[in-house]
Amino acid sequence: MVLLFATLGLLWFILCRDLSLEWSSNEQYSYGWFVPFFALFLFWLRFEDAGHLRSGYRLSVNGSLDSAGTAPAITNNQQLITIGAIIGLAMIAPIRLFEYANPDWRPLSWGHVLAVVGLTLLVIGYWGGRKAVRHFAFPVCFILVAVPWLTPIEAPLVQWLMRLVASVATETLTLFGIPAQLEGSLIRVNNGVVGVSEACSGVRSLQTSLMIGLLFGELKRLTIARRVALVAAALTIALFANFGRALFLVWIAATQNLAAVERWHDIAGYAIVGAVFVGTVALASWLAGQVRSQNEEGRSDQGKGKCQKEELRSSAELTTDLRSLSPTIATSGRHARLYIFRLPPSSFLLLTFSWLLFVEAGVTTWYRWHERNFVPTTAWSVRWPEDAPGFRELPIADNVRTTLRYDSGREGAWQTILATPPDQQPAPATVTMFFFRWEPGSTSILRARAHRPDICLPNTGWRVANDEGVRWYEAAPGLALPFRHFSFVREATPGRQVFAHAFFCQREDRVPPRAADRFDVTAGETSDWMRNDRVRVVREGLRNQGQQVMQLVLLSKQELSAEEAQTEFAALVPGLVMSEGKR
Repeated sequence: MVLLFATLGLLWFILCRDLSLEWSSNEQYSYGWFVPFFALFLFWLRFEDAGHLRSGYRLSVNGSLDSAGTAPAITNNQQLITIGAIIGLAMIAPIRLFEYANPDWRPLSWGHVLAVVGLTLLVIGYWGGRKAVRHFAFPVCFILVAVPWLTPIEAPLVQWLMRLVASVATETLTLFGIPAQLEGSLIRVNNGVVGVSEACSGVRSLQTSLMIGLLFGELKRLTIARRVALVAAALTIALFANFGRALFLVWIAATQNLAAVERWHDIAGYAIVGAVFVGTVALASWLAGQVRSQNEEGRSDQGKGKCQKEELRSSAELTTDLRSLSPTIATSGRHARLYIFRLPPSSFLLLTFSWLLFVEAGVTTWYRWHERNFVPTTAWSVRWPEDAPGFRELPIADNVRTTLRYDSGREGAWQTILATPPDQQPAPATVTMFFFRWEPGSTSILRARAHRPDICLPNTGWRVANDEGVRWYEAAPGLALPFRHFSFVREATPGRQVFAHAFFCQREDRVPPRAADRFDVTAGETSDWMRNDRVRVVREGLRNQGQQVMQLVLLSKQELSAEEAQTEFAALVPGLVMSEGKR
């Protein structure tokens, strides 16, 4: 039994440790920290209620002898379970190999959690048969609510919710006589512009409400239909509460100022969680009360007596059967529930535990072996143009700081004049730039990629006009850096557009020798920087060796071609980047 708990414990510990990277870095999934403890508690409640599982009560205390004192034969089902467990354990090795370098790759997280859940259910099936699997399936599968959604599902939903929330808030304010104008997911009021960000889209409250609805449906042991109704009600409460939150914050901005919005932002967010929790608990209690009332009304006195007699007879038969197995078996209900089922063979558990340790050691060795000859890249940092016209330091939002968790970072803006032909008037432009630095081993690639222009600018009303690809720019003597170039456009007012060109660079501190002149996760051949680069970092054994990102955005009312924007950026880079030599 100790070996079984140790094996399952190691399996689940590795899974939760990897999922915790997302729980820590993404506020949207911060509720995930509670899910493993809820799942363990629900499992314990199910275990306490497992007395009716009698499929294997013919086995003795150690689960290896039947009532005749001989070793029970292994059934075909148990052979299939063993084969399934071997397949699941074999899947763990490639999943862990990719997770070390790609902890933010969500398909891997789903593959990992499905493998662990499947292995756990197979062990339960070996232990107690199909009845036990059905009985314990919910608490084992509860961890699925804490797994990050796949990006093709989550991203469109977030964008749709952001626009829906902003639209509802704008229309409601207009009905109450408060001037408001919708610009994508931005709401312009008389005191400024309020943005409905990803955190304010409502998807976080929807995911949290899904967890709460499922949790209390299980605690109250509701029927499937009532659980579906409870989850739907929790999602509805979360959606309307988020509408109210957005409306309240925009109203604060319109009647007070934008600084007041920051003060109320988090309080309003916690209020949504509180409303969902209280509403779901109240509805779950009401549904459970309805079930009890129906059962009491439909049960006659004669039926009660019959049920009591059948329960006593069943209990007596169970006790007699248990005593007939072995003189050493305990007769108390709790001990009977604990020992009446078959345990997997100790040799198989020992091999499984050893395999998990071997996989972890082997994957670590793979990356360390590849990293032994890594060469350092040229160290560089940013020189901020504090003497430039209109230079000002921009405050970094708390949610950005919490999500990225960089070791050092800064953001600023200043004014510049674009180069124009002699026969045209000089074109003013605004330059915004940020620079973030992560030390080796301090975080994953996820956080460095979470503030890219193609992710963040569309959330503030910008539309991607084109992806111009990657180009190398001379930043200092002997130092060239690759920047990915995106162009954006936004409707400032009806009939008037504003244009932006964003240049983004992410660089690693140490890279493989043959890749020293070319390797960069932003310089891959794929347009989404995902699949080919993710496979390449595993093949080349590259983990986070320390990294930094720089982004510069040119904003102007005058439309620039890609070539003109690249020429302007090439002239700016040498004055902004300074080389610090080899690391």
